[in-house]
Amino acid sequence: MLDPKLLRSDLAAVAQKLSKKGYQFDTDLFTGLDNTRKHLQSTTEQLQSERKTLAAQIGKAAKAGEDISPLKAAGERINQQLANIAGEYKTVQEQLDALLLGVPNIPDEAVPEGTSEDDNIEVRVWGSPTQFDFEPKDHVDLGTANGELDFETAAKITGSRFAVMRGNLARLHRALIQFMLDVQTREHGYEEVYVPYLVNAESLRGTGQLPKFEEDLFKVPGDNDFYLIPTAEVPVTNIARDRIFEAKELPCRFTSHTPCFRSEAGSYGRDTRGMIRQHQFEKVEMVQLVEPTQSAQALEELTGHAEAILQKLELPYRVVVLCGGDLGFSATKTYDLEVWLPGQQKYREISSCSNMGDFQARRMQARWRNPETGKPELLHTLNGSGLAVGRTLVAILENYQTAEGKIRIPAVLQAYMGGIKEL
Repeated sequence: MLDPKLLRSDLAAVAQKLSKKGYQFDTDLFTGLDNTRKHLQSTTEQLQSERKTLAAQIGKAAKAGEDISPLKAAGERINQQLANIAGEYKTVQEQLDALLLGVPNIPDEAVPEGTSEDDNIEVRVWGSPTQFDFEPKDHVDLGTANGELDFETAAKITGSRFAVMRGNLARLHRALIQFMLDVQTREHGYEEVYVPYLVNAESLRGTGQLPKFEEDLFKVPGDNDFYLIPTAEVPVTNIARDRIFEAKELPCRFTSHTPCFRSEAGSYGRDTRGMIRQHQFEKVEMVQLVEPTQSAQALEELTGHAEAILQKLELPYRVVVLCGGDLGFSATKTYDLEVWLPGQQKYREISSCSNMGDFQARRMQARWRNPETGKPELLHTLNGSGLAVGRTLVAILENYQTAEGKIRIPAVLQAYMGGIKEL
């Protein structure tokens, strides 16, 4: 959530910056609601002052033996006015809160202009697109050839956009998860955390998924208001909700492996073949909580931590900085890692690494105590995939395929596979 003080002091500038995301802020609505709120607050303070004066008059009159019934009647009228205004104030504040919860984060000044992913800017490339002396297959043909990747059975069990993996393919999927966790915990200083896969609405509001993206979520029927997590970012970041961290505790680095569940409500007809866009998939997530002055550098480091996985797997990729029109709701700046997929002959997203600034922290009241002032201040939060496991599996199948349809196991994964070198 944006700082309401910033909106009141520099509304036009904020609206202009948000236009880089393609968001048109209804400044008239905000100003009207805020002016009504201020008027009601001012009237409340005036009536409270009148009530205080009246109470003193009642006390003085009672002491003098005078008739206080007119004064008491006046006091009752003031109390009724205050009750009416309190109801109006609550309604206006709820309208303001609803408006502000739907306003995205302000993009960083370094974020390029643009309206879609076509306007993202390439920052760097690692490796070269894999070359073959035969026509490469995509992961669907490779995985289904020996029956270890099965979409038909998954469709029977559940429906479309699910997969069943068997045998060594399932083992390779599991090996990737363990490998990713080991790299992030042993080499990059992340603390592994196990978190719930069901979260409440407050957690989703805290990270920005609610109220705007409810249609993308799977809500669990019942009285508990639970949702399946769309990403581990939600439960892991909410570890900091309603907490004040001491400076010595920062930076906090958490990593977690979870399944993720997304309805993909806005992706009809896109990536219907294979494992690129599914309703259930696995990720190893990285989350950082840092002092505000450190978040820009932390984003570069976190992105490097995701890149390290691809480099160790020797998968060619590129890094792009997202333009304003492709930037996520809560992010102020994002780098996407895109891995090369021979089956599609293009780079595809495998990780998004984002700096959220204090946007999520304000919603969650996640704070740290600044030792210079002794006062609590908002943290900055960051997150990124390290990596999306299913898409990494897809990249290995396609980049490590042989002319015979076999899959070579990347060297760093062979120990996790019991020495197996080929599927």
